[in-house]
Amino acid sequence: MNYPALTPDVDPSSVFSFQLDQFQHDAIASLNAGRSVVVCAPTGSGKTLIGEYAIYRALARGKRVFYTTPLKALSNQKLRDFRSEFGLDSVGLLTGDASINRDAPILVMTTEIFRNMLYGTPIGQVGTSLIDVEAVVLDECHYMNDRQRGTVWEESIIYCPESIQLVALSATVDNSGQLTDWLNQVHGPTDLIYSDYRPVPLDFHFGNSRGLFPLLNKEKTQLNPRLVKRKRERSKHVARQESPSISFILDQLRQRDMLPAIYFIFSRRGCDRAVADVGDLWLVNGDEAQRLRPQIDDFLARNPDAGRAGHVGPLYRGIAAHHAGILPAWKGLVEELFQQGLIKVVFATETLAAGINMPARTTVISTLSKRTDNGHRLLNPSEFLQMAGRAGRRGMDEVGHVVTLQTPFEGTKEAGYLATSKPDPLVSQFTPSYGMVLNLLQTHTLAEAKELVERSFGQYLANLHLQPQYNKISEARQQSAEVQAQIAQISDEEVAQYEKVRQRLKVERKLLKTLQEQAAESRKEELSMMLSFAVSGTLLGLKGNVDSTPVTSVLIGKTQGSGQAPFLVCLGRDNRWYVSSVNDAINLYAQLPRIDVPPDLLPPKSLSLKPGESCRGDEITAAIAAQIPQPGDDLSMAPEVLEQLRLVTSLQEQMESNPLHELGNAASVYKRQTRAAELEAELEELQSQVEQQSEHHWEEFIKLIEILQYFEALDNLVPTELGQMAAAIRGENELWLGLVLASGKLDQLDPHHFATAIAALVTETSRPDSRVFFELSGEVADGLASLRSIRRKVFQLQHRYAVALPVWLEFELIALVEKWALGMDWVELCENTTLDEGDVVRILRRTLDLLSQIPHVPHLPQDIKRNAKRAIQLIDRFPVNEVVE
Repeated sequence: MNYPALTPDVDPSSVFSFQLDQFQHDAIASLNAGRSVVVCAPTGSGKTLIGEYAIYRALARGKRVFYTTPLKALSNQKLRDFRSEFGLDSVGLLTGDASINRDAPILVMTTEIFRNMLYGTPIGQVGTSLIDVEAVVLDECHYMNDRQRGTVWEESIIYCPESIQLVALSATVDNSGQLTDWLNQVHGPTDLIYSDYRPVPLDFHFGNSRGLFPLLNKEKTQLNPRLVKRKRERSKHVARQESPSISFILDQLRQRDMLPAIYFIFSRRGCDRAVADVGDLWLVNGDEAQRLRPQIDDFLARNPDAGRAGHVGPLYRGIAAHHAGILPAWKGLVEELFQQGLIKVVFATETLAAGINMPARTTVISTLSKRTDNGHRLLNPSEFLQMAGRAGRRGMDEVGHVVTLQTPFEGTKEAGYLATSKPDPLVSQFTPSYGMVLNLLQTHTLAEAKELVERSFGQYLANLHLQPQYNKISEARQQSAEVQAQIAQISDEEVAQYEKVRQRLKVERKLLKTLQEQAAESRKEELSMMLSFAVSGTLLGLKGNVDSTPVTSVLIGKTQGSGQAPFLVCLGRDNRWYVSSVNDAINLYAQLPRIDVPPDLLPPKSLSLKPGESCRGDEITAAIAAQIPQPGDDLSMAPEVLEQLRLVTSLQEQMESNPLHELGNAASVYKRQTRAAELEAELEELQSQVEQQSEHHWEEFIKLIEILQYFEALDNLVPTELGQMAAAIRGENELWLGLVLASGKLDQLDPHHFATAIAALVTETSRPDSRVFFELSGEVADGLASLRSIRRKVFQLQHRYAVALPVWLEFELIALVEKWALGMDWVELCENTTLDEGDVVRILRRTLDLLSQIPHVPHLPQDIKRNAKRAIQLIDRFPVNEVVE
């Protein structure tokens, strides 16, 4: 890339004290050339440095940078990191329910918050919230693959003003070129900065009950031959191979100095069970234990209810678990201690791989398959690489280790396949929602909204997929145009006349053929009789040897044949002697006078008197051959054949005089006119098929519009008061939430009851094994029951339009929200439910999230807004609240 040299105030050497990798130099050069970048590189390779450079450059120029992440936890971590690097006053945080220093030059937020910010301004314009923003960093951009969050990333890219540079940081994906090409189309000039170089290379191992072995060959392209050989040796034994014990694997890792490790287990219970099974092991030395103890003690002193039962003791010994069922505060402590190198093994679900920055020396992947809604399946390459990529700490490890394990269901074959596979491609998760429809129609016309929807990555991929059909449409149009141009100068009358003659000629030719066949059969019988009386000098027509052209000949004599019929000895016009059977004579020209043949004329002795034999004549025969005339066609034709031939010839002349004939192949031109109509029909069918596939997203958008119109959230495609309320809400089904708040049916509830009712709207339907041992108060139950008629209508409309958006109204689990709002302590609350602590926090945080939005929803009574604020005060306490220090 030949871009201008860096200006001194943003020279990376003045910012970074170490040598940059080439891909980092390339990315910085692209940014300084005013281009956006897609930086696609392995986990731990230093992609974040590109985002940091954009921040340093913005600060030097007096500009701002937005740094977006997919998760609140990542946003909080970035806030801490950037405060340490750039200073407390330079960094702010924006979340759904709080903002810290929101006017800071560096503003960290989730990508969803950034998308919502863009909704407030006509797309492409720089609103007040984006003034002086020079660049937006989209960290973990591969989250576009996430089924729930992917739409947010695509919308953010589509809506972001072109004047703002995008710095998209992504793990390696198979179609990074397509992602970059899409950004070029929808946002502006964008360069792909791709690197598959890992600063800390990975070694892959396979663990079984015998120990750890290299998984791959030296070139890391195939399975280790020793493992393949072992497999053959064991092929006679059909018994399933058991998984090695966790304590055995940890012992192997410790002996090889491969700790600390993240040990991936795909279930919460599995992680907790692993802590219990190995919790008595001491994995830290005396010095590390001395550093661990005061930090854990201090945490428990400040948060006495936050210690997870059965996990405190193992934590002192360097062992922990990390999954969604654990209190966020406890997970935060585990993350901090692990980053200090004081935790030697963390048993984690795969969510850790896609979350915060917690690199280790080793990752252990306990199984290569996972349970999904559609049953068990093998991990896909990107899932495997995401976990494997956590191994190897830059600046600390020379090599990272990835350990896969034998299980009863997977072995070396599956491990080798995943370890050598390329990452999966990014796919689009773009899905229109009520919020998207309402927010776009608040500031855009329907045509503008359609243009924006059709700029999605999903539409881009669909267009690539449909390219063969587009090519067919183009070919059909070209053929149609050629045909139309060819026949444009011909009138309909001329075409009709041409067709009439063409059809008549077709019939008459068929009749001519029939008459010829009949005449030939009749002539054959007549000829046989005439030949028996033929004498020397009679003119005959013989079958030609080379082609079907008859040879006119004079009969010289007859010789005894093999049967009753004689052989004919003839002299042809070509001065050649011929010996023919009676069957080879195809005509006898009785109308023509005989030729005088000298009685002493004999065939050469060299001529064998067998049918089919011939030889050249001499000067004497040449004089006779010269007397042989070439008879006309009419002499060999029956009168009815001759008459029919004249009719056919006349019709042919009429066709040739028609203007169509001057265009070349007249019949073909006429066929092309017929083909033109066929092409138009094909074109219409192709376009219909393509539109059905290519306009899938827009059809979904239109369905949502029709549902919104039914509920009077739109009036003439403009959001009504209800529509404006729903547009201001973030949720899985903004229309449902807006209808509930607008109904007034929850307005009279006390704050703790109101919080509980709000929880019912955002809590997913409980699993059969989930229990809460509290009674739901009558006030809340009655309030929720009054919403059922609204919910039924929403369900009916969505079913009619095949829209699959959740309409939650949970009764079973929400009683714990009421108890928490009334001041029950955390331990007692958790003792009265089968839910994990992390799940309880999630329900309460989702409730808080919607409550925090209500004061900002337009057209709501002030009473309900005050009620929401009071409800927030009741439930926003430790360990539910998110403390950002």
